[in-house]
Amino acid sequence: MLANLLAVLLTGSTSLALAVPAADPSCTRDLLRRHTESYLSAQTAGDPLLLLGTAAAAAVVYTEDFVSRPISASVLNTPLRIAHNRSLLDTTQCATYTEIIVTDPANPRVIGTQIRFNPSGDAVQKIETLVTKEGDWAFNASLTYFYANRETENNLWFTIPEAERDSRAVIQAAADAYLDLFNDKSVVVPWGTPCNRLEGSWYTGNFTATDSCNVGVPSGVAIKERRYVIDETVGTVDAFVQFGSRPDSHEFRVEKGKLRLVHTLTVMRNVTAGGD
Repeated sequence: MLANLLAVLLTGSTSLALAVPAADPSCTRDLLRRHTESYLSAQTAGDPLLLLGTAAAAAVVYTEDFVSRPISASVLNTPLRIAHNRSLLDTTQCATYTEIIVTDPANPRVIGTQIRFNPSGDAVQKIETLVTKEGDWAFNASLTYFYANRETENNLWFTIPEAERDSRAVIQAAADAYLDLFNDKSVVVPWGTPCNRLEGSWYTGNFTATDSCNVGVPSGVAIKERRYVIDETVGTVDAFVQFGSRPDSHEFRVEKGKLRLVHTLTVMRNVTAGGD
């Protein structure tokens, strides 16, 4: 399946690392958790003001599938019945990433959203959302939900004890090695075993001890313009990237420096002019 994806991707330049500001102690996990709850409430109700408030909405930078749009034309205005959600809380950058799965037959979606706040965490500065639906890579919201829910039931995204957590640098390095491999087969990737990859609705493993993510990786694809959200408590980083010519999210779970889980979203529809 990845070979088919490769055929429609264009190669590009090297990746762009995101500069990380000094952490502000005011931006706490509890604060980011409340913001995440507000985001989920806004998406459920189809009311972005539940996240932004009336005073802030006009000042927020918003992109959908990497195309700039006004909040009034965003997916946040569409009420969605959320079947699954999981979030990363990055207190260093004061940012969050949220994965949403909507299995409602009337409007199935799989959404990934990075939200960046001001350093103290009291105002939204930027929202980037990827909205995958019919026509996008391996899209099947019900099947994606099946696998994501099974991972949750098997406690694969557990909180890592503080003494056993990898550093932000180690977590990001594991993700970058995987992403670099697509354009440089000499890169050494810290593959873990077991490792499972949920790519759209395609799952690489069977929840066995020998499952591997080192399957079906194409060549000649430059993955660039990387923007990270990192949560050391769950050993996880999400990277919004330009996958060749396509808007994409790659999320990685890292344990003891090794990759254990990968979730991807890739927008395949023509989004160059903001169309559907």
